[in-house]
Amino acid sequence: MSYNLYLFALLMTATCCSLVLAYLCWKRRSLPIAISYGLGMLTGSFYSFGYAFEILSTTLEHIRFWLRIEYIGIPFGTVLWFIMVLQYTGRQAWVTRRNVVLLMIVPVITFIAHNTNEWHHLFYKSMTLNYTEGFPLVTLVKGPLYALHVFYSYSFFVIGMVFLVQMFIKSPPRMRIPVALMIIGSWGPYGFTLVYLSGLVYMPVDISPFGFLISGIFYIWGIYQFNMLRLAPLALQQVFSSMQEAVIVFDLDHMLTSFNRSAGEVIDGLNSRSIGKTASELFTGSPLLLELMRQEPSTISKLHLSNRSGDKFYHVKLSYIRNNSHKPVGKMLLLSDVTDSVRTEERLLDNARQLSELNTFKDRMFSVVAHDIRDPIAVLVNLMELLEEEMQEHGESRTEVVDEMGQQIRNTFALVESLLEFFHTQTGGLLLQPLERDLALSVEWNLRLLSVRSGSKQIRLISEIPEGTYVYADKEMLDLIIRNLLTNAIKFTTVGGSISLKAERKDTMIVVSVKDTGEGIAREQADTLLQDGYPVSLLGTEGERGIGLGLSLCREFVRLNGGEIWFDSIPSEGSTFYFSLPLPPVPALVSGSRTEGGRTV
Repeated sequence: MSYNLYLFALLMTATCCSLVLAYLCWKRRSLPIAISYGLGMLTGSFYSFGYAFEILSTTLEHIRFWLRIEYIGIPFGTVLWFIMVLQYTGRQAWVTRRNVVLLMIVPVITFIAHNTNEWHHLFYKSMTLNYTEGFPLVTLVKGPLYALHVFYSYSFFVIGMVFLVQMFIKSPPRMRIPVALMIIGSWGPYGFTLVYLSGLVYMPVDISPFGFLISGIFYIWGIYQFNMLRLAPLALQQVFSSMQEAVIVFDLDHMLTSFNRSAGEVIDGLNSRSIGKTASELFTGSPLLLELMRQEPSTISKLHLSNRSGDKFYHVKLSYIRNNSHKPVGKMLLLSDVTDSVRTEERLLDNARQLSELNTFKDRMFSVVAHDIRDPIAVLVNLMELLEEEMQEHGESRTEVVDEMGQQIRNTFALVESLLEFFHTQTGGLLLQPLERDLALSVEWNLRLLSVRSGSKQIRLISEIPEGTYVYADKEMLDLIIRNLLTNAIKFTTVGGSISLKAERKDTMIVVSVKDTGEGIAREQADTLLQDGYPVSLLGTEGERGIGLGLSLCREFVRLNGGEIWFDSIPSEGSTFYFSLPLPPVPALVSGSRTEGGRTV
């Protein structure tokens, strides 16, 4: 059996490869590169299919018929391949209607010259049969138009290969393999033709169509293994490399086709091996991104992602990629880092919340002032009027009235003093200014201020807080908290009692306790302390008022500094008030060099 049957089988295999590639391109016909590439493969299938039947033909007339079938594709294959190369290497702007028409002039001349060769013999000078191989083969003597066709085809082949080699050199490593497959696949038919035409090796048959078999193998490998038809051109890759935003490109089947360097830093696990994976495989750790991909183009203004760079926030925009006909051909995710803006917004919102809370507190304070200061002032006015009348009528002093007036004046003075302390801490626009403070020194300073009050009732003030115990709090607020708690303890401690202060570290907080040996707090009164409302002031052991505005200030100031306040009390045995404050940002050391048991003031 002649070996032309084996050649026929190989050529039909090459035809099938070309047709498979053309079908794959037709499925992706929304991409311009797929159109030019698919048409190029279709022209190759005409070549290999016609030549398969040419080598089985027994007459010159049959051979001429199958040559006409071959030349449906041969003249146009190079131009279509060159257009595909321009699109693939980022020179899409060159592919204009005018340029395509100019490129097709010589192929059209070749097509017409071949089909009218019997009239002029400018394409083939002669055609004869040769039986040396055991089956008829045609021997062709080429004419000048054939030479023009070969020169034209190989000129554009060389230019196209230069573009592909340049792309290979400039491409990132993850993109070089598909570019290399494109180069090798392109050399298939052109390399075989070059060997055949050169005559360096005796070839009884034209081996050019067999190159389409080699080309098909490499192209199919590139398409299925590396998504070769979905790759962005070189120009897009160059833009990607200079962008700070993360750009991720998918086709309409949600398969990854390309991404830039920034995207690899944003999405963990995104690398060169990710090309061809689906969005569901890539975004397993980010369900919001996966949900966005399944929707129409939309935006996520603030998406939280954890990656190698830490926790960050991104503005995410999903948009369509459209072809020249404005039809969607893919989807693009654009992620912009907005972490700094989000952090700034959070700080502004926190400041606004703090200012709102302070403003609300201020309003409540004024309502308390209106209630607590109006009544004692009214009493003072009435007493003064009464005193004046009686003194005018009887011309004598009234000790009871004067004593009551003095008590009311002292109570009013204590209230006004608390108000002045509060407004003094708010100078500068109600802003909290926490600093690292030595708690022991603050306590000692306030103990000295209250030594006269405690001394009048013979109450011992004892601090067991060692120096070097640091807290992170606003200075004025810290002093007011300590002073108010000590003032209340003095008011409700009987003569000869004691008040002790201690501090204990718990995790990242310092818990301070102020314990007295006073009369304690009744259950019905305890239920109203440290609540949103303001309790009615009660008289102290010597007639002092307390447990009103002072504790309300303490509660608010402790909370603003990041702590909590609470108390324990046993009627007739005493009370203990606790409040916590945070440690400084750099953990403070509680000094152990001075371990005195306490200080008595």
